Amino acid sequence: AITKALLENGVGYVGGYQGAPISHLMDVLADAEDILQELGVRFESNASEAAATAMLAASVHYPIRGAVTFKGPVGVNVASDALANLASGGVTGGALIIVGEDYGEGSSIMQERSHAFAMKSSVWLLDPRPNLPSIVDAVRLGFELSEASNTPVMMLVRIRACHVHGSFDARDNVPPALSVQDALSEPRRDTSRIVLPPYSYQHEQEKISKRLPAALKYIRENGLNEVFGPAEAKVGIVLQGGMYNGVIRALQRLGLSDIYGETTVPLYVLNVSWPIVEDEFLDFCQGKDAVLVVEEGTPAFIEMALRSLLHKAGAPVRLAGKGTVPEAGELTGRILLDAVAAFLRAFAP
Repeated sequence: AITKALLENGVGYVGGYQGAPISHLMDVLADAEDILQELGVRFESNASEAAATAMLAASVHYPIRGAVTFKGPVGVNVASDALANLASGGVTGGALIIVGEDYGEGSSIMQERSHAFAMKSSVWLLDPRPNLPSIVDAVRLGFELSEASNTPVMMLVRIRACHVHGSFDARDNVPPALSVQDALSEPRRDTSRIVLPPYSYQHEQEKISKRLPAALKYIRENGLNEVFGPAEAKVGIVLQGGMYNGVIRALQRLGLSDIYGETTVPLYVLNVSWPIVEDEFLDFCQGKDAVLVVEEGTPAFIEMALRSLLHKAGAPVRLAGKGTVPEAGELTGRILLDAVAAFLRAFAP
């Protein structure tokens, strides 16, 4: 599904480094090399995550869409130097980093999150709902968000998301508007994108004054985050997109949702878990007594950001999070059921 989405959205080059749970994506890309060549798409199997991320420098000077893939958070750590440089100078073409978030049951590494790397380098972080249409849409939206804000975008694909089944509406493959070969025949360079003083100081200011506002505008206007359930209620749940299936299952078992996601408890689904869209969140909280934040793993980056927003706004909403939800560890079905039930007993008995 991800490979097809890349081809449908005019990707110009793809690369990556093998690593669970995303290694199959590299296999599919290699198997599709005939199609890639026909479309004029360059494919490389890179020697490391850092080398893969360095490939995305092609999108700094040229309006070429590029995508790379590797596992997180260890792969993101290896790539962090290249990622920081890429994010500093910014991109012209869409740059998408597809991260197999190796966290929870089935993981083979230390239990950490890639979220911190996105925050520290001002890379926008997508965490789409785990179904094929949402994942396919996230590829398209990720490219568009990257181009609208001149910023690389990281898309998380969790272990459970890598095992989902289903279908999606396919579209025709689209050749890149500008291929790597075209770029090589007409080289260009903008020295202001080089990450050295004085330009590096300008890059930091651009992140805050231009790129972040552009990203927030695109996220808001294109509805990347989603709201489900009734418009008015005394309680609600804010959750990462990747937690959607588990939360809906918990609500279903409590008799508050059906299997199709028709919920009586309002949900604010963060398909973009960084940056936080302040006015969207505050609008969701309007009229509510309490909101539960479902965030997997630690530190509780999202919860801390939301608490800060409520405090600055002087909002009287009670925010439940870690404590009701376990501080660390995978949020399995049983854990989510217990957490949601405890929240509702406390605030909507």
